[in-house]
Amino acid sequence: MLSYHLEGALSDLRDLIEITNSDIEDIKLAKNDPQFERLSLKEEKLKSFEQKKAMIDHEISSLMTSNPERDLPQLLNQEQHTSLDNLKKELSKLQIANKSYAKLVLVVSNLYNTFLERLVPTEMQGYNKVASKKPSFLEVRV
Repeated sequence: MLSYHLEGALSDLRDLIEITNSDIEDIKLAKNDPQFERLSLKEEKLKSFEQKKAMIDHEISSLMTSNPERDLPQLLNQEQHTSLDNLKKELSKLQIANKSYAKLVLVVSNLYNTFLERLVPTEMQGYNKVASKKPSFLEVRV
């Protein structure tokens, strides 16, 4: 059962990495809609991975409880060791992809905020940022 959950978790991680890499390519091309469309799929895969990880934790805990005299490495077969190593590698790949994506999101966010600040100047009133009373170049007519 542990091997089954490990393989499922690996599949979910690989899907998350693929989705994140697609998001990176789309943000570079300023394609926002595909990213938003993939958001629900990404959330679904994340929930699935979390459930499988919980099952892996439960299976390992059960193995250790039923065999208290043996260490964990002795309880797992070679396939399970390999799957755990692969899981660690895939988690590292996902972390790298997420960092790259987060950097791009931050850059785009700063760009939009800068544009907005130039279009609608703001000033601080205490801790609140409010539109300036004198936006000289912006006039709205009804």
